[in-house]
Amino acid sequence: MHIVVCIKQVPDSTQIRVHPVTNTIMRQGVPTVINPYDLFALEEALRLRDAHGGEVTVLTMGPPMAEDSLRKALGYGADRAVLLTDRYFAGSDTLATSFALSQAIAKIGETFDMPDIVFTGKQTIDGDTAQVGPGIAKRLDLLQLTYVAKIAAIDLTSREITVVRRCEGGMQKLKSRLPCLITMLEGTNEMRRGSIEDALCGARSQILKWSAADAGIEDLGMCGLRGSPTVVKRVFAPAVRAEKAAQIEVAEKTLRDLADELTAEILARQPALERELAFDGGA
Repeated sequence: MHIVVCIKQVPDSTQIRVHPVTNTIMRQGVPTVINPYDLFALEEALRLRDAHGGEVTVLTMGPPMAEDSLRKALGYGADRAVLLTDRYFAGSDTLATSFALSQAIAKIGETFDMPDIVFTGKQTIDGDTAQVGPGIAKRLDLLQLTYVAKIAAIDLTSREITVVRRCEGGMQKLKSRLPCLITMLEGTNEMRRGSIEDALCGARSQILKWSAADAGIEDLGMCGLRGSPTVVKRVFAPAVRAEKAAQIEVAEKTLRDLADELTAEILARQPALERELAFDGGA
């Protein structure tokens, strides 16, 4: 079984600053980390590899410094790492990013083995769009399973996988065919501590560095700024909330009394909500 995991190197969200004049994220001098959501995808891929055999290839698109994140992924136990880096990719939005990554995944399939599963995180902390995973699936004509909380079963003989995913109003249990693309939810597993052997292997391993030409991308107009119709008008940090949380004493109170008191407190603070509830009840 061959699994490809797409990761992204992102600025550490605890130290992100916004430029006061340009209103853009200041990335210079800010430490970078592997996108936290992608770690859940990587761990799930490694667990499947450990249980069923095969290989895990980690792929990222970014500047040469993104090699650091790939080496960390190798240190966790990934078998191979590919860095898609080229000046033509600069300024890519989610549409251009999904195009470049899908082309690279197709090239990985031609060079090694076609992937049975492509994993991504649910979203990235520097964009929060959750569009790249589904975009890759669309371009590669893969069945997509999004917001997956658990891999319930996988049968490589019948080429079927069963997952549990979060949906509006609850959870769904779905069975799908392979190959497919899966976006993993946060909190679904715990990232392992790589062994010393894996850490040494990650430090010594050769990272495959592919340009647009190496990945077989012919239409450069689909990459970077030229392939990105999205226009970001402004980036800003939300204002810090000044009000403090209200404290309600609960000693010697039943749950009903507590619920009534909380409801009264909420309605007192938000009178419009009380009017809406009264209107709905009258309807």
